Parts: sequence; structure tokens; C-alpha cells
Amino acid sequence: MATTNGSGPPRFLFDDGAAYEEMMGRWSARVADPFLDWLALPPDLDWLDDGCGNGSFTEVLARRQQPASLVGVDPSPAQLAYARERPGLPGARWLAGDAQALPLPDASVDAAVMALVLFFLPDPALGLRELVRVVRPGGTIAAYHWDMAGGGFPLQAILDAVRADGHGLPPPPSNWVSSPEASQTLWREAGLVGVQTACFEVQRAFDSADQVWRSAQGNPRLRALFASLAPEARERLQARVRDQLGAREGQPLVLRARATAVKGRRP
Repeated sequence: MATTNGSGPPRFLFDDGAAYEEMMGRWSARVADPFLDWLALPPDLDWLDDGCGNGSFTEVLARRQQPASLVGVDPSPAQLAYARERPGLPGARWLAGDAQALPLPDASVDAAVMALVLFFLPDPALGLRELVRVVRPGGTIAAYHWDMAGGGFPLQAILDAVRADGHGLPPPPSNWVSSPEASQTLWREAGLVGVQTACFEVQRAFDSADQVWRSAQGNPRLRALFASLAPEARERLQARVRDQLGAREGQPLVLRARATAVKGRRP
């Protein structure tokens, strides 16, 4: 997922679909099942996955919902290339585009979702207005995103270690929207009805703290930071990450994360 301001260049771009799968795609897929259970929508709808990334959520959606049609929109060519190769998505249509200026006509889908996207948008209200525009009256608009303010981000231990080590790392531009209260307010201010929120806790097993460290390479900013460090500084940061995780050398561990979800209907 990446975002732009109007026709400007992307502010943040995930540039490697396989690396994203290891870092975040597998996490997103864990949220997908309880999220779709909560939406409780029937099969045979026309769906939009806005900010589809490498298709991790999209693939679960296709398997679970059996959509009449499915379109994924994302600005990253690398992410879309990875999504096109997923075996569970032969009928999906993939479009390059910005969540704040969707390349779709008005009232063209029955349901639109954003998975781990909303906090990346410089203007979440504009992105939501675009979803309202492309969804038919009576259709559902929903999203889930990590509870960033509440420490629900899967790689929070790495972020904490990076900042404790004195390295600046800017947060996503709209972290504020990740709380249930902020999401609910945004949906209601967009004129949606039947607005509800939920929280989902998920977990993922890792072979070791080193695997967690390697998974963070899917974030371009973290990857660039790690590459910029001298070997001794990088080793010191890795040791701090292990301490944050409470991990023993070479031992498996389980990380937990928490996602906020919101849904509503277009009147």
C-alpha cells in the first residue's frame, strides 16, 4: 500500500511483494477470517479491495465470499505483480491507482474494504469519500487497521527498539484514525449508517527473534535504516529487539497483535 497527495509521488511504497508477505501479509490474513465473519455478507457480491497490496487479504476474501466480481486497487507495481500470481485469485481484476482517487466509476460495487490501509492515507476522510462514491446505495464499506495508538502493531517491539536506540522513524501519516473511536467518528461523519466497530486479536509463531528481525525487511524504511547502520550498531539494535521480545537465543516465540475494525452502510 502507498498513498499520494493528488497526482504527487507516493509518500510510502511497499516495493517487494514477497518481503511484504513475510512481514505483514501473513498477519493480515489472520485478521481476514474473523473480520469477514463479522461483516456477515452474502456471496455473489461485487467487491473492491482498496489498497489490496500483494493480495493477502484479497485471496481470503475470494475464498470466503465467492464474489460475483472482485477488483483490487493499489499504487505499487511490485505488490500488484505478486497479487496477480496468487493461485486463489484467477478471476480478480487488478488496477493501479490511489485510494484517494479510485479508478472506478460511481456506484460500481456492492462492498468495499480497506485492509491495513486507512492510517497510511494523508487524508482518511477523502479516501473514505471515494469508497462511498464507488459503493452502491445499501452497500457496505469496512476497514481494519492495526491499533497503532494502543500498541497493537505486530512489529511494535522493533519500533520500540529503534526509537530507544535513538533512530527517528516517522509513523504513518494518520495513526490517529486507528482507534475504534476515531474510526467510528470518521464513518459517521461520512454519512454512513449502522456504523459498528470491533477489535480482533491475532497471533503468529516465529522460529526465533532473528526471523522477526528478517520479516521487518519488508518495510522499506526499516530496511533502509538497518542497511545504514554500522555492523556493531546493527548488532546492538538486534540485541535490543531480542530484549524487547523477551526472546531466548534461537528459541521460538509467539507475537500478538490487535486490529480495529469498522463497518457501515451507504444510505
